[in-house]
Amino acid sequence: MSMKAGPVTTGIKIVLALLYGVPLLWIVLTSFKSSGDVFSSDATLLFRPVTEAYVGVLGPDLFVALRQSVVIAVGTTALVLLIGIPAAYALARTSGLITSVGLALLIVLQMLPQTANVIPLFQVFGSWGLLDSTLGVIVADTALLTPFAVMLMRPFFRAVPMSLEEAASLDGANLLRTFGRIVLPVARNGVATTGTLVFMLAWGEFLYAVNLFLSPGTYPLSALVAQQVGAFGIDWPGLMALAVLTSLPILVVYALSYRLLRDGLTVGAVK
Repeated sequence: MSMKAGPVTTGIKIVLALLYGVPLLWIVLTSFKSSGDVFSSDATLLFRPVTEAYVGVLGPDLFVALRQSVVIAVGTTALVLLIGIPAAYALARTSGLITSVGLALLIVLQMLPQTANVIPLFQVFGSWGLLDSTLGVIVADTALLTPFAVMLMRPFFRAVPMSLEEAASLDGANLLRTFGRIVLPVARNGVATTGTLVFMLAWGEFLYAVNLFLSPGTYPLSALVAQQVGAFGIDWPGLMALAVLTSLPILVVYALSYRLLRDGLTVGAVK
């Protein structure tokens, strides 16, 4: 059985690497091509690299969008964890009808298409004065990602032994102190994993950004890429160069947190 599993696993990894790697390779190669080499069959892999596309996209708009993306991703991550940590802990330590209904609602909220929320959010944020503001996008992204974060963190809190909390209670610690001094440090790996994933998702989210920001000059990086499709649709090197620059920060975050994500998701899945 194990002898057959090895080649099958290797084959799956090769297929996945090709499915994900070939498009990424094409994006990077296209960003270093001239416009005349993009659709030339003779210049698919062999061409003279140029950096004109990167020079063209570097400018004030890019740095404004970068700042917006950082603010939105960091703000969304902080707000999601602020709401999701106590919610996940409560659902992990309670049982009964209310808990079952709460978990069912979280699953239903995860199933709702994001496009169905755009018009209601636009109307609500318009009455609240949150349209065309970074805070409005942060609130929208938080509403989108909080159910996901709660469902992901709940198994980590359930894995914390109740005996630790009971021992702290016997020593005179109240609930808040027990949670902050014992439960949260034990479940920190799950919280950090969830925070990293939320940051990545918030960085790449563009539907709310495109619809809730009324001024294109305030777009984050994800929306700036979508805007360029209409702005210079046939300038593929410029578009791909912008895509590469947009992906670099999140690739750095992923590389730095790869072991955390691998171990955290594995522990959460097992427990």
